[in-house]
Amino acid sequence: MAGHSKWANIKHRKGAIDAKRGKIFTRLIKEIMVAARMGGGDPNANPRLRTAIVAAKAVNMPKDNIERGIKKGTGELEGVVYEEITYEGYGPGGVAVLVECMTDNRVRTVADVRYIFGKCNGNMGESGCVNWMFDRKGSILIERTGVDEERLMELAIEAGAEDVVEEAETFQVLTAPEDFDAVREALETAGITFVEAGISMVPQNVVEVAEEKAAKQLLRLLEMLEDNDDVQNVHANFDIPDAVMEAVS
Repeated sequence: MAGHSKWANIKHRKGAIDAKRGKIFTRLIKEIMVAARMGGGDPNANPRLRTAIVAAKAVNMPKDNIERGIKKGTGELEGVVYEEITYEGYGPGGVAVLVECMTDNRVRTVADVRYIFGKCNGNMGESGCVNWMFDRKGSILIERTGVDEERLMELAIEAGAEDVVEEAETFQVLTAPEDFDAVREALETAGITFVEAGISMVPQNVVEVAEEKAAKQLLRLLEMLEDNDDVQNVHANFDIPDAVMEAVS
């Protein structure tokens, strides 16, 4: 599983520096609205909404914001109707990239995503060109500080987790989508706090990007995609060696 949480960790460090809380809130509100529109406003009967609320609470989103997002999704309050679209392509070094978007203007979004791929020496591909390289998994990211690794692994595996990935600053707990809620609740009950928690696309294999120029271009591609207002999530199957990462950071 090495490398699967690489981009999650890079985003975590970058987010800690940039503190783009407003942008994070906007993305989570979109997810709450879409989840409520598709499955109803009761989180107990709507797993996707329940997961979105967990993610919102993990970044300390106020309760009022969450409730307004649900009401906009169910139509109780007026709100924008967003369409979900996933774009696929290849970044520098042959890295597969999935871009999950929510937009009220498909023409604008596809033009923006295509431009970003081209700007960063990547190529936007046809639907299905890289999706098959990823598996849908529950993902829970936990800071290493103050967490006992053996206890975490025991709790996670007993609750139904498939794996615990160790990185320099975090642990990533991976589950089957249907087991995500049970594992999350078990860790939450044990007093473990999350950096983020949700359903993610985890690559089956990773591509090592060891050349500094390609690594720099790849990180720029991923960051530009993340910075786009219509982009919800970016998934990629890369691993950059630590020495190269330090050189390009």
